[in-house]
Amino acid sequence: MIQKFAKIGGLLVLLAFLLATLAFTSLKYNHATCNGIEINYDPDEVIKVDRTELVNLVKSIDKNLIGKDFDSINTVQIEEAVEKHEAILNAEVYKVVTRTDSATFKGVLAIDVQHRKPVVRIFSDKGNYYLDEFGGKIPVSTNYAANVLVATGNISEEYAKETLLPCVLTIENDEFWNAQIEQIHVQKDGDVLLIPLVGDHTIEFGGLENYPEKLRNMKAFYKQIMAKNNWNKYKTISLKYKDQVIAKRR
Repeated sequence: MIQKFAKIGGLLVLLAFLLATLAFTSLKYNHATCNGIEINYDPDEVIKVDRTELVNLVKSIDKNLIGKDFDSINTVQIEEAVEKHEAILNAEVYKVVTRTDSATFKGVLAIDVQHRKPVVRIFSDKGNYYLDEFGGKIPVSTNYAANVLVATGNISEEYAKETLLPCVLTIENDEFWNAQIEQIHVQKDGDVLLIPLVGDHTIEFGGLENYPEKLRNMKAFYKQIMAKNNWNKYKTISLKYKDQVIAKRR
């Protein structure tokens, strides 16, 4: 029984300490103002929005942000606004307080940003942009360049997201095809041409229906025929017809 009361007493002391700590933390925030904005992201990300652009975006949401009491800053509103940027997948906004002296606290609004990862660049008369794996559209910028698969030709935004993207992801996730295919060209009739990196030939892919089967057939042809020092013997290799690989010599 004594041990039970001792445990309860210990819990009450711990609870009182936590409440006091929270009250002190709240007091610190009440005496802290926002003195700056800090943008953080992984330097290895392919797409990187200029930090100055993001700082200006945050300031446009709340023009009186610098010098404002921390308690009156709406981090959720800022987070939602940053995530509306087309190049940003996710943002987390939080407040950081440091002590400058015994009675003064300095506040920084920190923003952790995760950029979208491009998987294909679309070049067409209907637009010039990147797409990420979720179909998110990323604007082209002079501040960054991504070394990804290029798609050209007759490409509407709907076709790019719903028809082309699944095939692009299959190519990207396959080690062989990711290294071999450098361009996809969509013709006016909807037929697709694949431009390989190795070999002086063009792959007439036809439509993108049954693309996994077509890629399997083409890979088998590469292994059985092309690998035997035949990389430059063919002008075109056609996969337009079901279960057929038709190679035309030069």
